[in-house]
Amino acid sequence: MKNLLVLPALLLGSLLMAQETYLHCGKIVDVDSGKVLSEKTIVVSGNTIKAIENGYQSGGDEDVVIDLKDKTVMPGFIDMHVHIEGQSSAQSYIQRFTLNEADVAFQSTVYAKNTLMAGFTTVRDLGGSGVNIALRKAIAKGTVVGPRIFTAGKAIGTTGGHADPTNGMKKDLMGDPGPKQGVVNSPEDGKKAVRQRYKDGADVIKITATGGVLSVAKSGQNPQFTLEEIKAITETAKDYGMLTAAHAHGDEGMQRAVLGGIKTIEHGTLMSDETMDLMIKHNSFLVPTITAGKQVTEKAKIPGYFPAVVAKKASEIGPKIQGMFQRAYKKGVPIAFGTDAGVFPHGENAREFVYMAEAGMPIMEAIKSATITNANLLGMGDNLGQLKEGYLADIVAVDENPKDNVETLKHVTFVMKEGKVYKTQ
Repeated sequence: MKNLLVLPALLLGSLLMAQETYLHCGKIVDVDSGKVLSEKTIVVSGNTIKAIENGYQSGGDEDVVIDLKDKTVMPGFIDMHVHIEGQSSAQSYIQRFTLNEADVAFQSTVYAKNTLMAGFTTVRDLGGSGVNIALRKAIAKGTVVGPRIFTAGKAIGTTGGHADPTNGMKKDLMGDPGPKQGVVNSPEDGKKAVRQRYKDGADVIKITATGGVLSVAKSGQNPQFTLEEIKAITETAKDYGMLTAAHAHGDEGMQRAVLGGIKTIEHGTLMSDETMDLMIKHNSFLVPTITAGKQVTEKAKIPGYFPAVVAKKASEIGPKIQGMFQRAYKKGVPIAFGTDAGVFPHGENAREFVYMAEAGMPIMEAIKSATITNANLLGMGDNLGQLKEGYLADIVAVDENPKDNVETLKHVTFVMKEGKVYKTQ
């Protein structure tokens, strides 16, 4: 019997010589029931969980044992809102003109690794330049280390809207981007944009239903799509089997998104009780991104960090997200875990757990939102989100029981993805 903790570091991430891997777990979180179970062995064969057995079991001479007896073990976390290509800085706006696609690609590999090392084994990327699609492929092939990615490719907006890539540019650079670039102005444009995303290799569709905080445009909350445009987009996405998401801060834009068939509302800052009721009725999910709200609020205080038009919106909108989340949770709005990582440093995604708990959501419910709930939304509920026989071996561990200390989730000490170990302390 081999013990992983005394094997050479070069074996981390492969375990190719091991027939099976035995994880001796002091505690296991059953995310479905919310119970914490003691003294279990997870048997991993290839990339899947073969069995979960009582006590500390052993295999044959060629099998590997990993000692997690002093840890609390959970399924890998799923973040439904990241931007894996970039990371906010005081140089972000000028970098639109100075970074080449290759520069973006190389830096994205660092962000991907940081995300995985934080225990997030799956993410939904909600908009970038298209490098996110290539990154997804590279990770799936094993060329790059990172989480499993479901990506929207380039988000869809309207002319001058939050996802118009030429916002804030001088006139001779603005041009007139269209559906290929993710800018639409009619139901027919919307259909074409979805089909283009599918052709490009996107997995999901994201629209910007309202103005946004970080775009160089005046409003952070006005509705930016008609109901007819949204319906054209969601109906086309359904034909192609694609989950839909809508960035939305303003209430009217949220209502149009829900009525138009959007499944997840991102941010939801100025959501009214009426919209909350509408989301409950239509089983639409709120992805709160509290961490992003906290981050932009703090950065707006730094002179010159944001353009003036952005700093004003960040100061007004950022502080309101956590309070909205508290109201939505109490009212019974379905919640999916998502952070908007990239607005803040990748790898700090677990801060969201702390803010959700601060707002009154029991930590086991927050963990469930980041595992079972998100796996189901991604159509992966039979493969991801639980420690269960036959599921992919996405497994993470922390030093303490999160019921006793939610902060422990910010310090993941063990990461396995599809049976390969990437982190052991």
